[in-house]
Amino acid sequence: MRPGARCTRRVALLRSPVGSVLADVGGRVTGLSMAVPVPLRLLLLGVFAIPGGCAYPGPHSLRYFYTAVSEPGPGLPQFTVVGYLDDQLFFHFDSEGKGAQPRAPWIQAEGPEYWDRQTWIAKGWQEPFNSNVRIAMEHYNQSGVRGLHTFQYMYGCQLRADGSTGGFRQYGYDGRDFLSYDTRTPTWVAPSKEAEITKGKMEADRHLSQQQRDYLERKCVEWLQKYLGYGKETLQRRERPAMRVTGRDAPDGPTTLCCRAHGFYPRDIALSWLRKGESREQVTWRGGVLPNGDRTYHAWATVELDPRERGLYRCHVERESLAQPLVAVWEPPSRSALLPVLIGAVAVTALLAGGAVGFVLWRRRCSGNGGLVVPGLGEPPLSVGPAMGPRGREQSRPLC
Repeated sequence: MRPGARCTRRVALLRSPVGSVLADVGGRVTGLSMAVPVPLRLLLLGVFAIPGGCAYPGPHSLRYFYTAVSEPGPGLPQFTVVGYLDDQLFFHFDSEGKGAQPRAPWIQAEGPEYWDRQTWIAKGWQEPFNSNVRIAMEHYNQSGVRGLHTFQYMYGCQLRADGSTGGFRQYGYDGRDFLSYDTRTPTWVAPSKEAEITKGKMEADRHLSQQQRDYLERKCVEWLQKYLGYGKETLQRRERPAMRVTGRDAPDGPTTLCCRAHGFYPRDIALSWLRKGESREQVTWRGGVLPNGDRTYHAWATVELDPRERGLYRCHVERESLAQPLVAVWEPPSRSALLPVLIGAVAVTALLAGGAVGFVLWRRRCSGNGGLVVPGLGEPPLSVGPAMGPRGREQSRPLC
């Protein structure tokens, strides 16, 4: 399928070139080229009849992430592979586990043979990717230097809302772009001089580049549609966001209004503050769109303003599934609602005071017993991530 081409109704038979992997995985690793999967076509396992067409309007994506680290540790395997359909994790493999594992109920439609093959493929890439970490360290003159280094690979495809498709391949080292493949040209793009050697090896193999382009533009999309068929009930559901606006006044300072949207699915959402109908994007602080335990999402945005202008601000939520934006305003709590809040605050203060006294007495009683380390009461809690300030800058900002 060409980039930009629309879906057509057809049945495609996919057959995997199993024999090609053995020579590739067993061969000598010369540069990062081993990380470029001729054998990645093995994701097309066996022979399947896949109904084509536009039964699952986009946007949808299928993405795989390969990660190798130089210094594994507890909870950090040396090699990991994960797969996502849209924003849902469905596939996991790591070098410390027993094999490829399903992470979503719908992928269990695939039988044992599928998982055996996926385990075999992932294990075949483990040593090449471990070698890629060492080779990348050589390119960056970091050989022999202790420290954690990562080599990552992402590839996949997407089905857009208009029916067009696209593919992507990208390599990263220590969180920076290392090499990417432009399917439109098709060419390899190296953002740094350290990747030029690898880029040259990739471009020298024109047959490999064509194979990769074919996979991204056609076969990957067919797998995407197949998986969408498995998970359509989960992935195509629509959950309307619930909204709430809260306010906080600073002594002799501005008022902070916080707009929260929660319980929505899918992930896409546009949360904004308007003053008399005009966007206040330049003074809006945002948190990321984060997952909830029930596979929905939540997001927030705050704005600081003159207390006298609280009635002029509106929070707008826009989503593709909404015919009209949702609007929320700040409403000051009534006096009757404040009474239980004050009572609760007094009770909590009393409990904390009693707990602090008990803690001090316990510390005195347990002093000298050795081996016990307790964090100090004044230490800050763990952060849940940076807030995004105006113009997208990360800021040290309290969450709303």
